[in-house]
Amino acid sequence: MSATGTTAVVFDLDGTLVDSEPNYYEAGRRVLEQHGVTGFTWEEHAGFLGVGTLETMRTLRERYALAAPVAELMAEKNAVYLQLARASTHAYPQMRTFAEMLRATGSPIAVASGSSRAAIEAVLPAAGLDGLFPTLVSAEEVERGKPEPDVFLEAARRLGARPEDCAVVEDAPPGWEAARRAGMRCVAVPYLPEQADEAVGSGAGLVFRGGQREFSAERAFAWVTGGA
Repeated sequence: MSATGTTAVVFDLDGTLVDSEPNYYEAGRRVLEQHGVTGFTWEEHAGFLGVGTLETMRTLRERYALAAPVAELMAEKNAVYLQLARASTHAYPQMRTFAEMLRATGSPIAVASGSSRAAIEAVLPAAGLDGLFPTLVSAEEVERGKPEPDVFLEAARRLGARPEDCAVVEDAPPGWEAARRAGMRCVAVPYLPEQADEAVGSGAGLVFRGGQREFSAERAFAWVTGGA
């Protein structure tokens, strides 16, 4: 178990705790447009749900044969995203309740995200979640992004918990796979409900097929803490 003897819970950020995907889409669209790529669609963006920003920009650079280095594209996208995120980022109410329930009962919690550290630290206050998560892990701080388990394993290490004593809360296939590879239980809340079968196939133990509109803090809390 964790240092406190309770289940540790690791939350993904984007699409799980907060509805940040519209901002990420717009940031990516603007950056691509600045480099001569027009017509970037939401459907194309959706193919990167759950994938870290670095991996996303590497793929887009190769796909569109962009001359700019990945580091430059990353910096441009992060700058636009941070501007958008600070202006408008909304937390999912039931997710906030879930995190508050866990904190109130002494369960260690963390955020482990494919976003940059700067993005995480901007989004949480903008969504009114600052101070709720004492442990933050960015994919920038580990060797490999999701679907590799590195970011979740690092979160467990910082929480003083064994992987088998952790539960992950995730919205997308790369995160579900990362949880499986980390040896952690998983609560799946699909950002795209049509991906629910993939969550089941990845071994997620609790799947809210309807996504956020179906998610229940009470049900998730009971499952994570062994009450259901």
